[in-house]
Amino acid sequence: MTGIQEPRPAQPTRWHVVTGGPSSGKTTTVNLLRGRGYTTTIEHARHYIDLQRITGRSTAEVRARQSEFQRAVVDMQIEQEHSLDPQQTVFLDRALPDSLAYYRFLNLEPDTALLGALAATRYATVFLLDLLPLAPDYARTEDPAAQRRIHDLLGQVYEELGFPVVTVPALAPDVRVELILERASADGPAERGVS
Repeated sequence: MTGIQEPRPAQPTRWHVVTGGPSSGKTTTVNLLRGRGYTTTIEHARHYIDLQRITGRSTAEVRARQSEFQRAVVDMQIEQEHSLDPQQTVFLDRALPDSLAYYRFLNLEPDTALLGALAATRYATVFLLDLLPLAPDYARTEDPAAQRRIHDLLGQVYEELGFPVVTVPALAPDVRVELILERASADGPAERGVS
């Protein structure tokens, strides 16, 4: 796909992205970081599904309207990232480039809001978590082939955008957190903040 613009280096951040395909242990890792006192964010795709379920829509109904779903996730992610302090260390449970990977996975043309936001986004480090056995639930409906394809697209998108990608092996959750904190502090001090 075309339309990816280089991120502007003018606004460096101390934000570290925790990403990976479905069932990579991403949210578990972010929750452990939060438990240690670090500032973290939420995954907006699951949050959006949860909000829609409250109104009576099923996950299947939400996913049937993929363009609407993806745009809502992008809007939520843009709003969240605009609210963050670039000088505060934050661990993000997915970030804007994840949306581009999902647009590619779904063969959707990315909207201009996403492309514009990507052009102005910087991350200190991207931690790409290796996949764990797939554990489907109400919001995670992919099969193993889709799990692998999404994971591969995530790595490709972050590398194309020029972000430093660190692969985190499938280790015990606390070991993964230690590896992430060690690398994050090598990229700049990982200061604890208020969640």
